[in-house]
Amino acid sequence: MVNRPPNDFLKLLHRVIASGEEKMDAARRGVSRKLGTNPPRQIAAYHGYADPAAIHVSGRVLSNKPRGGPLDDDGWWENLVNTYRRWESDEVVGAKVTLRFGEHEQSVVTDEEGYYRAKFPAISSKERQLVWSVVSARTEGEDGEIHGTHEIMVPPREASFGIISDLDDTVIHTGITSILLAAKLTFLENAKTRKPLEGVAELYDALQRGHVNTPHNPLFYISSSPWNLHDLLVDFLQLNEIPVGPLLLRDVGLDRTKFIKEKGHGHKLEKALGLMDAYPHLPFVLIGDSGQEDPAIYAEVTRLRPGRTKAIYIRDIDPDMETHLDEVVARAMEIAAASGVPMLPARDSRAISEHARELGLIPGSALGKVSAEVAADKARPETGEQALKDAVESVFPEGAVDSPGK
Repeated sequence: MVNRPPNDFLKLLHRVIASGEEKMDAARRGVSRKLGTNPPRQIAAYHGYADPAAIHVSGRVLSNKPRGGPLDDDGWWENLVNTYRRWESDEVVGAKVTLRFGEHEQSVVTDEEGYYRAKFPAISSKERQLVWSVVSARTEGEDGEIHGTHEIMVPPREASFGIISDLDDTVIHTGITSILLAAKLTFLENAKTRKPLEGVAELYDALQRGHVNTPHNPLFYISSSPWNLHDLLVDFLQLNEIPVGPLLLRDVGLDRTKFIKEKGHGHKLEKALGLMDAYPHLPFVLIGDSGQEDPAIYAEVTRLRPGRTKAIYIRDIDPDMETHLDEVVARAMEIAAASGVPMLPARDSRAISEHARELGLIPGSALGKVSAEVAADKARPETGEQALKDAVESVFPEGAVDSPGK
């Protein structure tokens, strides 16, 4: 019997599972085509962006019917059902999607996961501020054409720097240090009931504006969250008046190029470097948190793209405790410092704004707004505690589990 190292075993298991899933998917698609049970019903049109070389568009065709946004009175059960439906999305393979931008039109075909990607010729914005344009999408559905609209971020030539931000525990509170709280926020809440981290809206608005009166610095969100949650995350940003930017999320699957249990957040590094290469004239500000691998990833960015990073801000997810996460951040700080880039572990948005002002990224007038919002956000009640209690008590007898947040 051959003894395989753990990593080799995982790779072998991945190949076996992927091969089985591919065969099952192919059989399911064949049956669906014959029975006509898997027609396009929805175009998930993701936010795109324009860089000096092209306009980048991506989306997905699904056979699930669109559900719309969360309702004010949605309870834990509705949120749980909607979360399941997001994860249980049925992709449509081989769908022809026609995209149109201005006078330009092209057709693309969805891949084995239902995704499509396209590029249009670059445009030169005459605006002195960041603007949004649109790319329309259409495909044939069961009752005629279905349509989608991609919102495209177009930065101005006068942009001073770009901003790359993580989402989980950087913008949106997920409670990563509490398994029960993290489960609650993932499955039992929606964009209306989740709580942002204190001061994010004013901080990001200040960074986007810099020293002018209108937003002009492009903002991108890179997250390990799956594309299935794109609509929920956009809803969250809009509902909390946090500046919206293109979301670069993760494709979670079991095909031969990705594994649902794959360790690490390497895709963040790849996408951050890709954005820097797409805007070679812009330096960037990088924002993340200490709970995942953001410090190490961002430090590696400074090594691979020297001279392209103005500052790195790392939200400390446990500022009142000393843990191994602090050691990880300290090592990353040394790597960044060797490239001449300051990396600041920060308790809240106020600390980030003060440092950004010292670097000349934002004006001093922004500090008061950020501080006021930090105080206001801290006064907001924690979200969904009663929803979690109701959900747990409906499944487990009283006292069978720890209270929320423990």
